[in-house]
Amino acid sequence: MLEKTTRINYLLDFYQALLTPKQRSYMEMYYLEDYSLGEISEEANVSRQAVYDNIKRTEAMLESYEEKLHLYEKFENRMKLIQQMETYVADLGDELLRTYINQLKELD
Repeated sequence: MLEKTTRINYLLDFYQALLTPKQRSYMEMYYLEDYSLGEISEEANVSRQAVYDNIKRTEAMLESYEEKLHLYEKFENRMKLIQQMETYVADLGDELLRTYINQLKELD
C-alpha cells in the first residue's frame, strides 16, 4: 500500500494541473492529508461512494497520463543516473562535477 501511495503522490505532483479542482481536492485529502473516505464525504457533503468512485477514476486518469507522457518514469531514471554520477564523482573528488550534479537535482 505504501508503494501505491508513493506512486500516486508522484503522479499527482506531475499531473495535478490536468485534474479538476474537485479531483485535486479529493486526491490531496486522501493521499496527502490522510483523510478517510468518510471524512472527505463529510467535508464535501457527498456520499462516501461518490468520493470512492471519484478517487478511483482519478487514479486511473493519472495512470493513463503516465502511460502516455512517462514523466514519472523519466524522473526515476534521471534520479538513478544522478545517484550513479554522485558515486563516481565521490571517488574522483571533482568539485565542478559535484556542482553540476547538484544543479541537475535542483531542476526537479
